[in-house]
Amino acid sequence: MGLFDSFNISASGMTSNRYWADLIANNVANVNSTGRPGDPANKPYQRQVPVFEAMLRQKLLAGTGSETRGSGVRVSRLATDNNEPRLVYDPEHPHADPETGYVAYPNINILNEMVNLISATRAYEANVTTLEAAKSMYLSALDMGR
Repeated sequence: MGLFDSFNISASGMTSNRYWADLIANNVANVNSTGRPGDPANKPYQRQVPVFEAMLRQKLLAGTGSETRGSGVRVSRLATDNNEPRLVYDPEHPHADPETGYVAYPNINILNEMVNLISATRAYEANVTTLEAAKSMYLSALDMGR
């Protein structure tokens, strides 16, 4: 492992978890975005979730094959939640279906989003702690060399 690999691994985790928190904020902000039921051109917001992927690095060793080791995490793609929208009867709403009177809202559960936000925040904090610990070890090693 290189000298600054631990910094890069922690930084990739911090970046991924900050992106996750941004997506959660976007989901919560759009909880009341409406659409018309059955109208593909006017459908409600769909919840977005990140798909994380480990970044791997392979190091070829002479005569022994290869070694694979982690080098961080990244968001490989953005997935949308395809659950059915929440239907609310409100015939006076501008997006209400003219025949049924229902309005389609995103199927976003605020409690689940808050739990995910706590998870993203804790993971971010864990990466910050790891980064600080690595920095402290490197500074101690430099002090020993003096």
